[in-house]
Amino acid sequence: MLVYENVIRGIFRQRLNRFVAEAEIGGAVERVHVRNTGRLRELLAPGAEVYLIPSRNPSAKYKYALVAVRRGGIVVNIDSLAPNAVVFEALRRGQVKEIGTPEAVRREVAYGGSRFDLGYERNGRTGYVEVKGVTLAKGDAALFPDAPTVRGTKHIRELIDAVENGREGVVFFLVQMKGCRRFAPHAEMDRPFADALGEAARRGVRVLAYDARVSESSIALGDPLPVELP
Repeated sequence: MLVYENVIRGIFRQRLNRFVAEAEIGGAVERVHVRNTGRLRELLAPGAEVYLIPSRNPSAKYKYALVAVRRGGIVVNIDSLAPNAVVFEALRRGQVKEIGTPEAVRREVAYGGSRFDLGYERNGRTGYVEVKGVTLAKGDAALFPDAPTVRGTKHIRELIDAVENGREGVVFFLVQMKGCRRFAPHAEMDRPFADALGEAARRGVRVLAYDARVSESSIALGDPLPVELP
């Protein structure tokens, strides 16, 4: 579980760019750092209740960072740093049943000329995990990505290569909310990514999706979701 300290409630006003927004905090409008460069149009609407944490750096340009938003009674974590931390801890504790309990788990693991988010050793085999945080939901489906991602497609191709060279490969989608019943790639937004993900699954890469238990001040691994691939 990832726990935030000193969480502050605010009201979202507007997004100025990918990294900066305005929020009303304690009656004053503040410019705040947005810990997610995705579009988030369905979440960051004027008047939305948001949750922020104070910067630990006294010389930081912005005093607060926006990490979660309430939508329709559900708190959605939008912190792009959270999924790696949550999945790392879950792997260490053996909470990802499809993988089991690895003997070792590491962050930022090199493979060829690339790096994967996580790496693990299990039963004498090396595995690589690329973690994707999911904040977009339509109906009962969690969708990724919410914007085209050439980098995401590249990661999937690299995992295919790793599997073909005797490693294990996993794409892990952490849906940063409760309430979704399934996961699917957002083909309407990024067809090359959706096609690459389907190909990866056919060639031995595991595609996993879990939702998350989210509050205003925490996020933890939830339950597995069915994955629907093209």
